[in-house]
Amino acid sequence: MSEKLVIFCAPSGSGKTTIVHYLLKNNDHLGFSISATTREKREGIEEHGKHYYFLKKEDFQDRIARNELAEWEEVYNGTYYGTLKSEIERQWKKGKTVLFDVDVKGGLNLKRTYGDKALAVFVKVPSITVLEQRLRSRGTENEENLRTRLQKVKEEMEYAPFFDEVLVNDDLEASFKKAQKLVDDFLSS
Repeated sequence: MSEKLVIFCAPSGSGKTTIVHYLLKNNDHLGFSISATTREKREGIEEHGKHYYFLKKEDFQDRIARNELAEWEEVYNGTYYGTLKSEIERQWKKGKTVLFDVDVKGGLNLKRTYGDKALAVFVKVPSITVLEQRLRSRGTENEENLRTRLQKVKEEMEYAPFFDEVLVNDDLEASFKKAQKLVDDFLSS
């Protein structure tokens, strides 16, 4: 079980974070990889070092230059997300399997880097309409950001066939069980 990675990716609003939280709550052997980002922190909702490592753009770019990231992507114009290699090492040193909640391209980059040591799962919703409803219900996006995210969703959906597994999140309880089985099967192989 040592030095493995389980990667969950999905378009925003697909439920991957809810599934990842479920897995973390029910599996002591999993350790969450905190991503780094240059986006602004959601005040009152997110904490540095817990939800993300919130970095200045220049700091993030310096870390890229020093090869300190296992993967990174400019997800939106001028907004970077990535995984610090030190974060993966931190979890492995604790004897944990590293669990990721990352964007689609980042997840595929991790899979390419770590190969058979990684399980890459793409979470999707039954339709774009359902996804739009979920994003609107969050109340965290203005209309312009929402349009940008929905356009990105259409692009990200095209990557689903490149993942090891696709989990359709049409029923949350069933998705929890499917996700747990995927993790259990991977770690026992």
